[in-house]
Amino acid sequence: MSAWLPGPGWLFCPADRPERYVKALDRADVVILDLEDAVARPAKAAARDAVRRLAETGGLDLERTVVRVNAADDAEEHAHDVALLAAAGVRRVMLAKAEEPAAVAALAAGGAHEVLPLLETPRGIEDAGSIAATDGVVAVMWGADDLVAAMGGTGSRRADGSYRDVARYARERTLIAAKAHGRLALDAVHMDIADTDGLTAAAEDAAAVGFDATVAIHPSQVAVVRAAYAPSPERLAWAEGLLAAYPDGLSGAGGVGTYEGRMVDGPIFAQARTVLRRAAATSQQKGGEA
Repeated sequence: MSAWLPGPGWLFCPADRPERYVKALDRADVVILDLEDAVARPAKAAARDAVRRLAETGGLDLERTVVRVNAADDAEEHAHDVALLAAAGVRRVMLAKAEEPAAVAALAAGGAHEVLPLLETPRGIEDAGSIAATDGVVAVMWGADDLVAAMGGTGSRRADGSYRDVARYARERTLIAAKAHGRLALDAVHMDIADTDGLTAAAEDAAAVGFDATVAIHPSQVAVVRAAYAPSPERLAWAEGLLAAYPDGLSGAGGVGTYEGRMVDGPIFAQARTVLRRAAATSQQKGGEA
């Protein structure tokens, strides 16, 4: 697993709107300054200048900021973005529409950057394992709507808001590829900002199956995500009690034990430790949280 373990509430912020960045930092565990889809092509140079000014004035929180750059096949904009990363001292970079390990490796070459490939095309999903395995990758994200559009489709969700099967496949493939290679796994954005119940259900499911974060597109979504990843008081008490009952794990217990009438083994202890980690990650109140 990556040594970088931020909290679960991530938020996209248009790079050409620097006035939103400080507010985003107040609410989110990680802010993704977006140079790609959130910025119109005529405004991309100004967006890069805005990020550069943030860095020059000390306003860029490098530990909690990722910059999303344009796709490698958008050669001119991608090159300008990469030049900005060096000038601004940005270490963590999300590569939009990542499709092949070579483009990821180029960003990570020489330890220059920690890379977060965004898999949102058929080629990217198909090659998820090789991309996740590339040296320098710290997290992998997937995207539903760009993926479906790239396949000639018209919607990633059914009328009830649930993902269609192809989107579910892409989500699962991304998660397994990330975890197979010790990377963080980031769940896709929830486009319906008003659908708080749907976001809650999606984020709770993401947390249950092993995603490390769910990325938001609106500040109001971050608190919903963080609450969904936070363990309930009952679940936290269970984890604390289990680990207190077996402070040395199962050493000398034959590989299995019992707690509260149920068998426990190595995977159950791992789940308990995850509960404690998530409780710690979501315990500090952020802006917008009651």
